Amino acid sequence: MVGGSKLFRCGIHIIMVILSLCCILPFVLLIMASITDEATLTLYGYSFFPKAFGFDAYTYLGRSAAKIVRAYGMTIFVTVAGTFLNVMMTMFMGFLLSKKDLPGRGVLSFFIFFTMLFSGGMVPSYIIWSQMIHVNDTVYGLIFPNLLLGAYNIILMRTYFTTNLPVEITEAAQMDACSELGILFRIAIPLSKPMIATVGLFAGLAYWNDWINGIYYLVKRTDLYTIQNLLNTMVNNAQFLSANATSLADQSLQVPTTSVRMAIAVVAVIPVLAVYPFFQKFFIKGIVIGGVKG
Repeated sequence: MVGGSKLFRCGIHIIMVILSLCCILPFVLLIMASITDEATLTLYGYSFFPKAFGFDAYTYLGRSAAKIVRAYGMTIFVTVAGTFLNVMMTMFMGFLLSKKDLPGRGVLSFFIFFTMLFSGGMVPSYIIWSQMIHVNDTVYGLIFPNLLLGAYNIILMRTYFTTNLPVEITEAAQMDACSELGILFRIAIPLSKPMIATVGLFAGLAYWNDWINGIYYLVKRTDLYTIQNLLNTMVNNAQFLSANATSLADQSLQVPTTSVRMAIAVVAVIPVLAVYPFFQKFFIKGIVIGGVKG
């Protein structure tokens, strides 16, 4: 029996190692492709052990180092501000819907759930945000549309408050004349750190990877581009220059288009990989608590 248990654990470890490699190896291949010579990459394709190395892609990105740094700063600001607003509004709405005696609770829950099934579409959304709220060419256009609040996160937070916040504690707080805001900030939030971190991670990744809002709402103010918008523009410019470098006189226009795409992906993903380990324990705990009760 003991031998069978050891064999089972060994098998589980092997499976986890294989799954971990499936997650890690694509990033390794991405990094290796970004430092592979463009001609070698074109002839032999992607490889973990390239025949020739080249840093032309990073040299090309280095020419726009000032723009990249500024875009990183804008992305960090938008991600931090947007995530903070998203988490605060999600907590308020989730805590409100967790009150079983709330008038109209079922109707509000229905409308929130309804948005997960049906959407008005991009055109009505664009008209509302651009012509009625006027977020064009402002930083608000990167924060408010589409990402400020999500029904899925609200349901997660509501379910967490409903199932993991003891009624006895809230009743005791009410007997001590504690307001609803006091219960939220003094009791609910300290007991909900894992779920808050989980929702914050979801929102932060959405803001960091967003480039749609920049394309739609930043028409003239390219200086407000986030890193995703700037890198997307650089990819398009590289493809344009490469496609129009048709003669020997245009060799200076040629850029390593394939390796540049890999280098751009590396530049965009490394900050997320650097931050994620600090939130991992909260993220895992939040998912476990949210999915298992008892």
